Amino acid sequence: MNPEDWGELVSLVAGATAETLYMVGLSGLLAVGIGLPLGVALFVIAPKGLTPWPRLHAVLGGVVNAGRSLPFVVLLIAAIPLTRLIVGTSLGSSAAVVPLTLGAIPFFARIAEAALREVDPGRVEAVVSMGGTLRHLILMVLLPEALPALVAGITLTAVVLVSFSAMAGVVGGGGLGDLAIRYGYQRFNTQVMIATVVVLIGLVQGLQSAGDWLARRVAHKR
Repeated sequence: MNPEDWGELVSLVAGATAETLYMVGLSGLLAVGIGLPLGVALFVIAPKGLTPWPRLHAVLGGVVNAGRSLPFVVLLIAAIPLTRLIVGTSLGSSAAVVPLTLGAIPFFARIAEAALREVDPGRVEAVVSMGGTLRHLILMVLLPEALPALVAGITLTAVVLVSFSAMAGVVGGGGLGDLAIRYGYQRFNTQVMIATVVVLIGLVQGLQSAGDWLARRVAHKR
């Protein structure tokens, strides 16, 4: 490749990487913001939870399980009408945020529920014996105690979203996946394919390392 080609490749990969980070960042924030309360609710209203509500738990659990069982490629296509309603188009990185968020919410909700289950029941019982309310239990015991596991879960969700965002390129979702398909696969450009794979691996490694470091820091401060 001559210098001009290298410059174009760097520009394309840099732009696609920025789009991927935008999609992963925004959908990750939305997934955690919605999935965390949903996970808390699943934990609290479980048959053996703090305020058991078996029927509602069965309904919420069924919805979450249905969301988790749906392959992301199918979700991408099924969510096109909703994406057009919210964003106005089904193409581009902003449009891809909708199915990415829908796919990540049930995933993180189950992670949050599992993290809360690992909290020492003795701490919960101590707060209850002192007259603590449900709000106190959630905000002052459950979430702080489960924070290291939640950070690890957020990291896992971000890594999954990177792979989901690459799949979004199949339907013109933008980002590295779209670059790999349009400029790499369809134009038989090996350099583009290799560059996108290397960047995707680097993103996953970076997110995982940062998440592991933060989880250790949070655990040490407890």
